[in-house]
Amino acid sequence: MKLEQLDPTLLKPNPWNTNIVSPENEQKLEGSIDRLGMFKPVIVRTLPDGTLQILGGEHRAEIAVNKLSESIPVLNLGVIDDTRAKEISLIDNGRYGSDDTLKLAELLEDLGGAEVLSTFTPFSDAEFESIFSAKSIDLDDLDLGEDDELPALGDLAAAPTQTHQIMRFKVAMEDADDVTELMSFVMKTQKLDQADSLTNAGDALVWVATKYREMMESENGG
Repeated sequence: MKLEQLDPTLLKPNPWNTNIVSPENEQKLEGSIDRLGMFKPVIVRTLPDGTLQILGGEHRAEIAVNKLSESIPVLNLGVIDDTRAKEISLIDNGRYGSDDTLKLAELLEDLGGAEVLSTFTPFSDAEFESIFSAKSIDLDDLDLGEDDELPALGDLAAAPTQTHQIMRFKVAMEDADDVTELMSFVMKTQKLDQADSLTNAGDALVWVATKYREMMESENGG
């Protein structure tokens, strides 16, 4: 394994690459390289005839060729067989994790928001809108007076900025079936089936939380 600076015209694409970049995202990729440089090396292997075959970063290499770049960072894995090469290509194009939407929205805002980032990040306008719409409600935006009380659970949905908030939970494996069964039971008995499955499940959770709060208030004489 060797990291070096090489002429991008020396690198040849592989025949199995499944990663397709739209013209719009290709412009954004070029914008990211113009703004940040080629900070991620192109991954290659050496074929028996000495050809350097790209396993990851074909589109960045193409942009470098079009921009007449004299050299780019290249990580050469040496001589490896076809199976290993294809596995590496698959992993390089893949992604194991997913974004925490609220943290992602905060990060994007910190970096200037959609107006700045739309020219060099891979997010579409629709994705930006979806990410920012999932932000949690800022209490400062509710314009509460000093003596005002926080809104009740059901009143939060009336905030003008959004109607729902996506929330994530982790449940222990041994409890997952019980939770799923309970939510299904509540959705069925309370006829919570008028929206999409995610909203229906959220409505069931709100119903359970409301009933629990009512029970606690009754026990405490509230």
